[in-house]
Amino acid sequence: MTKPAIDSAMEKSFAEVVQLIQSAKQKAVQTVNTQLVEMYWQVGAYISQKLEKAEWGDGVVPQLAAYIAKTQPGLRGFTRPSLFRMRQFYEAYRDDEKVSPLVRQLPWTHNLIILNQSKRPEEREFYLRLAIREKWSKRELERQFKTALFERSVLNPVKVSPVVERSHPTVMNVFRDSYFVEFLNLPEGHGEADLHQGLLQHLRDFLSELGRDFCFVGSEYPLQVGGRDFALDLLFFHRGLNALVAIELKVGRFEPEYLGKLNFYLEALDQDVRKPHENPAIGILLCASQDDEVVEYALNRSLSPALVAEYQTQLPDKALWLAKLQEFYALNGLGGDLDGRS
Repeated sequence: MTKPAIDSAMEKSFAEVVQLIQSAKQKAVQTVNTQLVEMYWQVGAYISQKLEKAEWGDGVVPQLAAYIAKTQPGLRGFTRPSLFRMRQFYEAYRDDEKVSPLVRQLPWTHNLIILNQSKRPEEREFYLRLAIREKWSKRELERQFKTALFERSVLNPVKVSPVVERSHPTVMNVFRDSYFVEFLNLPEGHGEADLHQGLLQHLRDFLSELGRDFCFVGSEYPLQVGGRDFALDLLFFHRGLNALVAIELKVGRFEPEYLGKLNFYLEALDQDVRKPHENPAIGILLCASQDDEVVEYALNRSLSPALVAEYQTQLPDKALWLAKLQEFYALNGLGGDLDGRS
């Protein structure tokens, strides 16, 4: 028996019902996660307080793990190491009223990654806030630790023109000094066409590296000025900034003259493409390398909202960045042992 066809209006209604179901399921999962993390927090607090008051010795925790295993045979996740991690979790955040609410917004696995791989409180806060904002998966969160995102953000803040800072005050939280595209597997001596094509083929990964609020608009985006045709390498839109973001690709080092072409594209976008409710377009020169002083000089006189960043084809040496950060903290009198859990 042939099933009756569903008209477009009915299909739209059905899709809305499915959306309601999916939304409810997502909220249910989030509620369960919040309660789970809260339970681990409370267990960690109980253990910590017992140990601090010397009511328990360290040998009691293994006994507790054995007791739970015996009396609750189907309950997992309460081994001796897990119970000590719950204690560590509680002690890491108990005195920080600003940060402690954030941990309940992430899955327990995310919290463990951040707790185990962060060296300082500000690093934990950095990854907590970004993981929530960007909705990183476990895999993507681990990748950001491998790219030394925190160390790079502290040591190499993004280089932007003064116009960008004035027109978009939150821009420093959106863009980065360097972007890692190791997923492209680009050969040495690759050209701009290789880079361009690779980014398009791995657009999902590139969008993840750029940030959650970036939306892809087009490649080789056509611009017509004075009867001549031009093509912008990549065009995105950033929802948070409410602005078009133009990206020009360069496989060599940054040269000051590159800004002239990018500024031209930004003017064309603002005059012919930007909608009335949108902010002025922002431009990124994505180069293989850059001399910081040359970039600073070039951007200081730029009248357009532009910035310069590097793309890197291999993950960084995390140990090297940690050493640089430790030196930076020492020079600035910030103290703290990066190998500790301060």
